[in-house]
Amino acid sequence: MKTEQGKRWRNWARTSQSTPEKTFYPSSIEEVVFIVKEAVQEQKRIRVVGAGHSFTKLVETNDWLISLDLLSGIEEIDEVNHMVTVLGGTRLFQLGEELGQAGYAQENLGDINVQSIAGAISTGTHGTGLDFGNISTQVVELSIVTASGEILTVSEQQNARYFKACLVSLGSLGIIVKVKLKIIKSLVYAYQSDKILYPLLVEQLDQYIHDNRHFEFYLFPYSDIVQVKTMNITDRKPERLHFHRFQNLLLENYLFYILSEFCRLFSKGSRFVSRLSARAIGKTTIAGKSHELFATPRLVKFREIEYCIPIEHFKSAIQEIRECIEEKKHRVHFPIECRTVKADDSWLSPSYQRESAYIAFHMYKGMPYEEYFYDMEAIMRKYEGRPHWGKMHHLSQKELLALYPKLPDFLAVRQELDPHGVFLNDYLKEIWIGEQSTEKLPVME
Repeated sequence: MKTEQGKRWRNWARTSQSTPEKTFYPSSIEEVVFIVKEAVQEQKRIRVVGAGHSFTKLVETNDWLISLDLLSGIEEIDEVNHMVTVLGGTRLFQLGEELGQAGYAQENLGDINVQSIAGAISTGTHGTGLDFGNISTQVVELSIVTASGEILTVSEQQNARYFKACLVSLGSLGIIVKVKLKIIKSLVYAYQSDKILYPLLVEQLDQYIHDNRHFEFYLFPYSDIVQVKTMNITDRKPERLHFHRFQNLLLENYLFYILSEFCRLFSKGSRFVSRLSARAIGKTTIAGKSHELFATPRLVKFREIEYCIPIEHFKSAIQEIRECIEEKKHRVHFPIECRTVKADDSWLSPSYQRESAYIAFHMYKGMPYEEYFYDMEAIMRKYEGRPHWGKMHHLSQKELLALYPKLPDFLAVRQELDPHGVFLNDYLKEIWIGEQSTEKLPVME
């Protein structure tokens, strides 16, 4: 088993870093069990990392870090029951490609596909479409290595009292080493991107949400232009998407990086750049497989907060967001991403028992974000906003208890499965138990 001593770890966004005493790269479930038992014996804490795409301090540890990169791949595709068994470190893009080759797909994905399946489940990663929950709702069964070194299998039928707690757990109940997921026959989608004016979006928002299988839109600060994206099943043949991918890389990454650097150096130009970006949106209509269309490459680094609000507050919230940016003159050029997600019953899911609108705010790396994020959070909290667990937020333990009605039950399960806090770090202690650490929003260069 590959092991590294004292290697510094940093997340993708460079908002979190630590230097674990040891970093382990197990390639089998048996090796994960061995590490956990050793950690307990030596009184070490463990955190687990997939792709490092969370913006918070979820993974930080000076004790032991486990990377799941070598514990990956599909074990079995059950074509009779339309299920796939996959190891916990499998990246979403890898899973999509391998399922696609076998004629299957996940029913929904987010707009980034580099995460591990274990990490995506654990943080409540989601896509868009009111008929679909977050990725954890696709889970049929989980195999978890608990703090005792036991391999615990949880599902609706087996150890069912743990199942809803384990679906979104931030890696604090144990290490997800194997997942059984619902899958569907691979479909061809017609993807369309276009721009409309904001008043028309407001007028037709309900229609957009309910008439499309997948729908999202992007608000551009200081502009009335809105980008709308839809994906619906089509009988068209899938196209070669080389030009589409090239266009995404060129426009949404390389060119946007140059514009973002301009805004970092001359922040007063953010208004101009946002309006320019909005006007540059063109109309795109293509057909392709889901795993080729859901995700977009994200090479430009940024900070992000994302909140989930009841869908009935959607229109009021986006209007207040626009007004606040104008009034406070926030120097932001990143568009605001807006999506919808089906209600679910996972205890720590932001969509727990309510149809939801997710609104995500970004700020380019190196630009001041604190005031902008505070103001946006204030609006989200006004509308009963629950934070995405993988994104930055300021909420205290008391506030989280008020927002997540099943959090006390979750913490009881956590205490039962991990009474000595093997899978806790300072950040999780702070937001769940109320123990204070140094800061709530990470600030790094």
